[in-house]
Order: sequence, then structure tokens, then C-alpha cells
Amino acid sequence: MWLSYIYTALAIKICLFLFSLSFDNNEEDAKDLFDLYIKKFHKPYIPDTPEYSERLAIFKESLRRIHSLNQNRSHPDDAWWGLNEYSDLTPEEFRQLMNKKEIERKNKNHKHVLRRSAEAINFKNITKLPKFVDWRKRGIVTPVKSQKECGACWAFSTVETLESMNALKMGELVELSVQQVIDCATGTNRGCDGGDTCEALDWMYENKVKILTEKQYPLTDKEDNCKAIRPKEGVELKFNYTCEDLKGSEEEMLKLLAFHGPLVASVDSTTWQDYLGGIIQYHCEDNNNHAVQIVGYDLTGDIPYYIVRNSWGTEFGVNGYLKIAIGKNLCGIALEVSALDVV
Repeated sequence: MWLSYIYTALAIKICLFLFSLSFDNNEEDAKDLFDLYIKKFHKPYIPDTPEYSERLAIFKESLRRIHSLNQNRSHPDDAWWGLNEYSDLTPEEFRQLMNKKEIERKNKNHKHVLRRSAEAINFKNITKLPKFVDWRKRGIVTPVKSQKECGACWAFSTVETLESMNALKMGELVELSVQQVIDCATGTNRGCDGGDTCEALDWMYENKVKILTEKQYPLTDKEDNCKAIRPKEGVELKFNYTCEDLKGSEEEMLKLLAFHGPLVASVDSTTWQDYLGGIIQYHCEDNNNHAVQIVGYDLTGDIPYYIVRNSWGTEFGVNGYLKIAIGKNLCGIALEVSALDVV
């Protein structure tokens, strides 16, 4: 049987993907694949138990959904969908796990610039963009982290961008404390139960907060009491940060990415449960419930796309990253965009 030839984690992942493309409702094959899936992702399910049967049924639904999504692919660069660590969850369970509560905003339909000083770049005179920008290649993007069951994407994405802008200024990449923001940010932010990137930036600026390093205030993946009330050292947000609705103005996002640095963006990640790679062009709404860092873009191919860093670990997507098509406000990526600098 072909299963016996799989001997590495990479081979297992490839086989899982290929099998999901050709799934034909064969019960025995689906069960064999589920057993392989359990081993690959270290799931706790024991055969011949109610939990095993329940998760197997959900797994089969995931296979059917993945098969349907992949049937709609019309271009080699289109997103492809397959099995990953979330394939044993229902879509509702996935939403509850990864997006525990919708990101709150003081005004969900706001369109404003919170802070933009005279020092901010004047983009009106920029007429030519580079075709390809990837800030990872400049060495100013830290390794992908995993938020696990802590719904603090708002803190991860904001701190990731602070790290990048600090590295641009100081010439040294230092990991900063996401945990400090999770524990200490006030306002409408709720730690591991959700928050808003713009509110996080407001909190940093209004309180002149200095963000400590990851080593000084390490990540624990859970919310706790604030252990850094008024630190005397750390990275501080500059007053010319922005929070803008750029729907219909995505060229401004490209200019910011090209000539300023990585961005923070809220998104709708509801349909990312099965994402394995390629460019997302469809199946993505704008009911924003997640936050990410945008580290670049690519205009060289048939389908221009953003390079997006997620906070679900390196097993998700392509080493923790995904690609989202430019120009359609796909996944609500242009609705709440922030650029920032550090003092």
C-alpha cells in the first residue's frame, strides 16, 4: 500500500495534500488517511472511541471541503487547499480557536489617520513602484511565532512591526515582548480574548510605553497580570503612526511597503483553515477578526500579491506565511492598516 512508502514528515505532508485533491469518499482510504493524520499532527484520538469517530466524521467533511475548493482553481498560482493541523476541527471550532472574538473598534467603520506628522513621507510625488519588495530579505523580520490558543493576534502583529521598524532604525534585529502588550495594554484590548491593533498603538503612544525585549518579558501564551507598569527602557512608538481605511486605495499600501516598511493589518481569516499555499483570490470576506503583518509584495507575476506573515506557527501556510491578491480588499486587508515608526 502506498502509505508504507511515507517515511518523513515532508513526504507525509505532500501525500496528505495530494490525497485530499483526489478524495472520492472511499471510507477505508479516509480512515487510513485519518490515522496517518493523527500521527503526523500528534492528535490524541484513540481508535474505536466516540471521540475518534466524531473527529473522523469532521475530517471527512474537511476532505470534501478541500476537494471542492481545489476544483475551483483556474490558475497555477491560485491558492491551494489541503490538510493541516486544523483539519480535525469544524469551521466553527476553528473560528472559536483562532479568532475567539471579533476585533473590537471604537468605530468599526472609522476612516481616519490617528497620527501623521510633517515628517511622514509624502507619497503624492511617487509614480513608480519597485516590482518586488520583501523586507525579510533586508533582515528586519523576526521568526514566525505561534499564538497557540491565545487570541492576541492584535499584539503579535503590532509588536512584529515595532521590531521591524526598530531594526530599520538601529541596524539590529531584536525580538520584543508580545507578552508585555498582552498583559499590560488597556482600553478595549482583552489580552488573549481579542483586541484591536489601532487601540494597541493608541495605548503605546498615549502612555509613552517602552516595549521590553522578549528575553526581559518572555511569551507565556496566556494572559497574566502586567509585570512592567512603567519600564524605563525599551522601544517606544513615535507619534507619526497611522491607522487608515485604505479600501480602494491599495496603491498607498504598496507605497508604504516599498518606501517605509512592513505594515500591520486587520483581516478576515475565517476561510484560512485549509490554506497550504498559493495566492488567495477568492473565498475570503471582510468580516475582520484577525491581525497580521504585511512584509512585502510581488507585482512580477500574473497575479500581484501581498506577502503576509501570520502568527499560527511555521506549520501554517508556507512556513507561516501566505499570499493575498492585491487590489480587491481580499480578506478585508485594506480596512485597517497601520504604519509606524519608533523613537
